Amino acid sequence: MLQLLATRRGCSRHGPAVQTKRSSGVQSKATTYSAHPGFGARSRATLMALGLGLALALGQAQGAFARAPDSFADLAQQISPSVVNITTSAVVSGPTSGGPIVPEGSPFEDFFRDFMDRNNRGGESAPRRSEALGSGFVISEDGYIVTNNHVIENADEIEIEFFSGTRLKAKLVGTDPKTDIALLKVESATPLPYVTFGNSDLSRVGDWVVAMGNPLGQGFSVSAGIVSARNRALSGTYDDYIQTDAAINRGNSGGPLFNMDGQVIGVNTAILSPNGGSIGIGFSMASNVVTKVVDQLKEFGETRRGWLGVRIQDVTPDVAEAMGLSEAAGALVTDVPDGPAKDSGIVAGDVITQFAGQPVRDTRDLTRRVADSPVGEAVPVIVQRDGKTETLQVTLGRREEAEAAEVRPAAATPAEPQEAEILGMTLSPVTDALKQSLGLPADAEGLVVGTVDPTSEAFAKGLREGDVITEAGQQKVVRIKDLEDRITEATDAGRKSILLLVRRAGDPRFVALGIE
Repeated sequence: MLQLLATRRGCSRHGPAVQTKRSSGVQSKATTYSAHPGFGARSRATLMALGLGLALALGQAQGAFARAPDSFADLAQQISPSVVNITTSAVVSGPTSGGPIVPEGSPFEDFFRDFMDRNNRGGESAPRRSEALGSGFVISEDGYIVTNNHVIENADEIEIEFFSGTRLKAKLVGTDPKTDIALLKVESATPLPYVTFGNSDLSRVGDWVVAMGNPLGQGFSVSAGIVSARNRALSGTYDDYIQTDAAINRGNSGGPLFNMDGQVIGVNTAILSPNGGSIGIGFSMASNVVTKVVDQLKEFGETRRGWLGVRIQDVTPDVAEAMGLSEAAGALVTDVPDGPAKDSGIVAGDVITQFAGQPVRDTRDLTRRVADSPVGEAVPVIVQRDGKTETLQVTLGRREEAEAAEVRPAAATPAEPQEAEILGMTLSPVTDALKQSLGLPADAEGLVVGTVDPTSEAFAKGLREGDVITEAGQQKVVRIKDLEDRITEATDAGRKSILLLVRRAGDPRFVALGIE
């Protein structure tokens, strides 16, 4: 099983080193032309020109594919003064870990038990100070430093060690756990050497990169590799990682990933590993995400992301077919609680195709665009609804405030009890008894899923007992007949599937089921 590991030394989210490997260049081969007795001077000149052109082309190709730097020394010398080692400490309590391991029944077992008991009277160890190591980099001469949130999380003391050997205490300016970024500040009597951010969107797969940090607590270290992949998403809502084979080890967390111009294009964060050892896959949060977070932390001490106020899912090919869409793109709205979207007229079943003048590829694309938009800004949102396009103006709220509020499903009405087998499921309308037994809200409505045929498409697509179908064909269903009518309408319209809105524990999602 692969594990995603952070790279802070002394933290449970550690990661090992990553190996890097160079490729050889392309070799060209000279071509010799012999003069034919029937060729005139013009023909020979033409052949000579062609030969020269071919040689130049091959030389350019060789340069393009084999342009590896002779050395990274000049770049390392340029960027090293801005990279820092970070030591954090915190007072922890509870039993100490890492004590001697003695086999059961060993003659030393009683000795070590007595020894530990004397040092752990009362059943708990005395408070102790725990330390961890990480990396970071200076982004301004007045002492702002970027690192990972998990490097400084829960720390009560943060010390910065500079390349020169100078040590300064740092204070925490702000953190963003969603992107694992933290901003620190030190006070220095002299201006500090610093580095600037580059445009991570310009980095290409195959570009050379350099990682720098404090691996394994050994001090400042440089490693080189290439960009292995772009736009990696791991587990966060705003993930945009650069994958690299440059060595990223324990203690590298928070350190910079540089391009060959000495600009920071990523913050080294994690590696992928099956057992804590290296398999050559490291991840750095892209600078174009980091810069927005850093600017907000510097200005407000916290993030202030835009909030649209919708629940969404990707438009899959079967969902697109069920809705009569021309392509599987955009973000399908599954629920609209009280908030900016509801105030602007967006409803469940709308497909958001454009936001603020830019096309929306999928839910991840929309989420990031909304988050990057200023709070309180009015933006145009284009949706597809019932085969037509509508443009709505939405004034964005603040996501951090919205996340603190409880989001509940829309109101519902009771229905007459009955039961039927449809699309491989046993369905019955919501009743008071079902609300109580399933823990549904008092205003719940729809069709409750009973048994699901394990061989059915419904089972394959994740429908299970206790799910509540609230819409079919983008219309509310309260009775069995409502669903049957929607299936008939979809069949008459020549569609091969029907779109169901399904809620589980209050969370909605759309599922397209075949009706042929």
